Amino acid sequence: MTLPTTAIGGLLQRHRNDPSRLVQILRDVQDANGFISPRDITEIAQGLGVPRARVEGTAGFYSFFATEPRGQYRVLFSDNITDEMLGSHALRDALCRAFDVHPGEVSRDGLVSVGTTSCTGLCDQGPALLVNGRAIGRLDPARIGVIAALIRGKTPLDRWPAELFEVTDMIHRADLLLDSALKPGEAIAAAMEKGPQAVIDEVKKSNLRGRGGAGFSTATKWDACRVAPGPERVVVCNADEGEPGTFKDRVLLRRHAELVVEGMTVCAYAVGAQAGFIYLRGEYLFLRDHLEAVLQARRDARLLGQSIRGQKSFDFDIELHLGAGAYVCGEESALIESLEGKRGIPRNRPPYPVTHGYKQRPTVVNNVETLAAAALIVKHGAGWFTAKGTPTSSGTKIHSVSGDVARPGLYELPWGVTIAELLDLSGAKNTQAVQVGGPSGVCLAGDGFKRKLAFEDVPTAGAFMVFDNSRAMVEVAENFARFFKHESCGFCTPCRVGTALMHRAMERIVHGRGTKRDLKELKYIAQLLKVSSHCGLGHTAGNPVLDTLERFRPSYQRRIRSFDVLPSFDLDEALAPAREVTGRDDPDAHFAEDAP
Repeated sequence: MTLPTTAIGGLLQRHRNDPSRLVQILRDVQDANGFISPRDITEIAQGLGVPRARVEGTAGFYSFFATEPRGQYRVLFSDNITDEMLGSHALRDALCRAFDVHPGEVSRDGLVSVGTTSCTGLCDQGPALLVNGRAIGRLDPARIGVIAALIRGKTPLDRWPAELFEVTDMIHRADLLLDSALKPGEAIAAAMEKGPQAVIDEVKKSNLRGRGGAGFSTATKWDACRVAPGPERVVVCNADEGEPGTFKDRVLLRRHAELVVEGMTVCAYAVGAQAGFIYLRGEYLFLRDHLEAVLQARRDARLLGQSIRGQKSFDFDIELHLGAGAYVCGEESALIESLEGKRGIPRNRPPYPVTHGYKQRPTVVNNVETLAAAALIVKHGAGWFTAKGTPTSSGTKIHSVSGDVARPGLYELPWGVTIAELLDLSGAKNTQAVQVGGPSGVCLAGDGFKRKLAFEDVPTAGAFMVFDNSRAMVEVAENFARFFKHESCGFCTPCRVGTALMHRAMERIVHGRGTKRDLKELKYIAQLLKVSSHCGLGHTAGNPVLDTLERFRPSYQRRIRSFDVLPSFDLDEALAPAREVTGRDDPDAHFAEDAP
């Protein structure tokens, strides 16, 4: 079933027939139909007055969009390494058996489809899944049984037990941000007392740097936008935290949304912006109603909209946009492309968003945590902020801790604490490795645990994934390689092909079919990605492989065959279809090369 033409027309009118809202339009169509049909694509293109290829290309880019029928219940298990360590694969297989369906397939009756998604942002309470976009964590066999029964009974999602969808905020250490009690409007009032340039100067004195990973000076970005030519400016909150192992923004938006929006409004006052956007990752659909309520309450209190706090020259409002499953949209220019209703492909730079951003207007894009910190700095002063941290890395940092720890969750600590200190706080034992900053960050062994979490030593966007000595680091790296292959936008050949080749080699090694030649090829591909890819995703995609090869090489060597080249024909792999047909997977159904 598809929406009738009149319904499509009404939907487009609700979105002001604005092509820049194409991603939101496609979300609405899919929510109504379960997928986006060819007829839907044609009618949307005609209604918006854009080429059909643009609509089709956008629908095909985002992993949460489907252009073919799928299950009435679409279940996507998190494929993140921490979920895998907690048994997500066995739970997924159990659900598949319940409906006699293979991963990636739709059941014969069209009731359910089961697949994977890269990460749900619930790393502190996994394993997790999404069902029709709604998140469920803390999976175990009992919960899988409940979910299977609800699906089999065709129970509407809004009638599922509420406790299934409960997401908790696991805060173990709070400081400047997570302990904030700023009242709505306080930072705006302080900004108006100072004036726009003085606000930027105060943020500059604080040495606030971007908390999304790049660490760029916040004041420099704001100042560049303020002086850029053009009458209209834009402020964007980047809430697309798709880096596996990161979930701090989820908690900030849930507990301190007022603070984040306050920071956006202060930024708008400082740079002279009239429009703002919160770009929320699609996995955080459960935050949408809460955020919309916060925005409306602030409009009612004259803290958003026209004449904020009675100042006729200050008009600023914020729209909420939901992503649709594309890790690359965490990169600011790709995010802007998505906001404009396009495929999220990073732009060539320069020009930079501060001069040519959303619809070519000067645009500030800041992370959730950055904006929250900025509001507090304007209220309390730069000295209050720089009293914590280091001279180079001022203030605090919220770390998302997951993996082999007794107490996963959030830890807000001053910049400059050591990795060992955070391991101790979170109850880690027998730690073999820590992945700092997510897959695109750095993997450290025990000899690096005395290093400091700071821009001048080990920078991080917040992810802190812990692996004890029971884990095979080659399997961790294979999971990360699979992630980058899946999330490559496909725009440039080095990343599109390189991530696929890297993952294929990692699969061979993990399954005992790799050779010494694969190790050489992995290093070559990783280095090629670093120097020739179009954007940061490709530049960092080889990091997990390079780091684990350097620091955990025995984990690879234990899986490697002694010779350099394998025969091109794999007899055991060729027998796989026969095993599937006969339902056999016992040792006697496999070909062993060393058999007599």
